Amino acid sequence: MQNASESSLIGEEYEVEVGPVAHGGHCIARTEEGRVLFVRHALPGEKVVARITEGEETSRFLRADAVTVLEASKDRVAAPCPFAGPGKCGGCDWQHAKPGAQRRLKGEVIAEQLQRLAGLTPEEAGWDGTVMPAEGDKLPAGEVPAWRTRVQYAVDAEGHAGLRRHRSHEVEPIDHCMIAAPGVSELGIEKRSWPGMASIEAIAASGSGDRQVILTPRPGARLPIVELDKPVSVLRVEEKDGGVHRVHGRPFVRERADDRTYRVGMGGFWQVHPQAAQTLVRAVMQGLLPRKGDTALDLYCGVGLFAGAIADRVGDAGAVLGIESGKRAVEDARHNLQHFDRVRIEQGKVESVLPRTRITEVDLIVLDPPRAGAGKQTVHHLATLGARRIAYVACDPAALARDLAYFREAGYKPRTLRAFDLFPMTHHVECVAILEPIREDA
Repeated sequence: MQNASESSLIGEEYEVEVGPVAHGGHCIARTEEGRVLFVRHALPGEKVVARITEGEETSRFLRADAVTVLEASKDRVAAPCPFAGPGKCGGCDWQHAKPGAQRRLKGEVIAEQLQRLAGLTPEEAGWDGTVMPAEGDKLPAGEVPAWRTRVQYAVDAEGHAGLRRHRSHEVEPIDHCMIAAPGVSELGIEKRSWPGMASIEAIAASGSGDRQVILTPRPGARLPIVELDKPVSVLRVEEKDGGVHRVHGRPFVRERADDRTYRVGMGGFWQVHPQAAQTLVRAVMQGLLPRKGDTALDLYCGVGLFAGAIADRVGDAGAVLGIESGKRAVEDARHNLQHFDRVRIEQGKVESVLPRTRITEVDLIVLDPPRAGAGKQTVHHLATLGARRIAYVACDPAALARDLAYFREAGYKPRTLRAFDLFPMTHHVECVAILEPIREDA
């Protein structure tokens, strides 16, 4: 019997023709023996030398990097970032592809997931097949939008800040992240040493000048004195409970969307791209078309982004219930929407809280679930509430497709689907699906 080291294929190289894009920032290829490779740093139609990075003789599939390009795609460009490429930073998946090609690849992934997991063609999903860039992001090949307003830096044993390599705990030290927003870059995180720290999250609010760093010390380490290039609030993650606590400055940042300011506390969730919150609110409101007096649910509501937008539009006769599991996010949502008597925010998991509300009927629903999706139980419950329209905001096309299949079982179909490239250079994509009841005569 072979031991693990003898059966490992790591470091083996294969010359392969690269096939279609797959969900996750890689393309599919096969060796002459028929082994399936998930190849990063490649593009469909290329011929490359692929070096195995993960897998054994008995593995169902292998992971690999394209280390030599023998025949290049017309969509290939030299990666603008010096830290992008095989064995380097794992943050970006598509630095080597033209911006328009990145959006086409994302569109192909969405189409494949819809077909495979929901049995839907783009036409049946109400989607025109395009992935729209955010405002200001349509740049020439070789230029990179600086969009990431929140960057999680890892710190190596010597105290250098960097980013993690793909599927690895190893740190790639960097001196600048090209996709980091200017407000993050100007803090100068990469220029100084961070002894004793495990990670640093840098946040530059796009709706204000607020800057924040959240430090996670290694076990037993003391917090350093933080002197950065711009004024900044400092928070720390406690070793005992994993909670986030204020060291100095504001414990929150202020963000703007839909003509309202939102408080986001203690590193809580907010869309990372500066245009994302506004783009998604617009898409959701255009899809739902709230009316005066409507009742609505905002599920996985975070700090109240969609609840606030709906409350504005349903008027005093309407009502909005938001449900969110995060305690701090609920506090922020209640603060952000305190002037709306018609809004109530409940804390807890959607699948637990929603049945307890004993709500049997609503006009509108918006849900923005985590990456795993809402799941069959929640989807089937929502379908019993008779909503005129449901807006589903999805950061993962596979989870969206699975949940669309559950919605169809329960009597809802997509009316429209829109896709937005709110994570340029990465494989991530945001979708907004608007659903409506399936008519019996249809």
